[in-house]
Amino acid sequence: MLRSIKNLSEYRIESIDGNIGHVDSFLFDDQNWIVRYLIVDTGVWLPGRKVLIVPSALGEPEGRTEVFPIELTRDEIENSPDIDTERSVSRQHEIELHKYYNWSPYWGGALGTPVPMYMPPDSSETEEGEKEKPEVKEKVNPHLRNTHEVIGYKIHAEDGQIGHIDDFIVHEQDWIIRYIVVKTGSWLSGKKVLIPPGWIKNIDWRNSEAVANVKKEVIEGSPWFDPGAPVNREYETRLYDYYGRPKYWL
Repeated sequence: MLRSIKNLSEYRIESIDGNIGHVDSFLFDDQNWIVRYLIVDTGVWLPGRKVLIVPSALGEPEGRTEVFPIELTRDEIENSPDIDTERSVSRQHEIELHKYYNWSPYWGGALGTPVPMYMPPDSSETEEGEKEKPEVKEKVNPHLRNTHEVIGYKIHAEDGQIGHIDDFIVHEQDWIIRYIVVKTGSWLSGKKVLIPPGWIKNIDWRNSEAVANVKKEVIEGSPWFDPGAPVNREYETRLYDYYGRPKYWL
């Protein structure tokens, strides 16, 4: 099922022995456009703390309830590595987290496989002749992006700005981001359109903008996206047929 990231952002998370909070946002891999972690706000249970959960740890929401069950206890979550989710997550943090929960690492290799993580400077002599301990610098994972950060980025067609990123549509089974929701500017009265991430030819992370390899006049005639309607295979077929591009499911 294809779901809106914004809609998923308020889902509650239920552990084996009680509620632990709600989904705050998501960290996705900007190379493969896959959600790697949910950032869960623990609310009044653990005030001021947010924790990372991999999507594969989630169970299926029951019926129409906006709740994700997980096979973890509150104690396990409370004692998990404390990671500052407001800053860039390092690969060292990821390794610690995956080892703690015994989750398989998405970056390949068995748990415990040595991975270059640190870039310590050379030791230097002090006046007393003792060597200073090198500062340990954690190497961040530059490809993990927070959905909160990217929503709002300007997005351009090949021949001009078309609007900004308003949401993402993710496949709930494999957590691949299938579409970027673009809210157009005044030229299309703020209507929304979908653009697959594969059609983005460049992202300027420093200036918070992206460029799609389509033209404005083509986007103007594309099927509109209605946030209140499901993104089903019928809609997807119309979208890809309109653009004349290969369908990802074939």
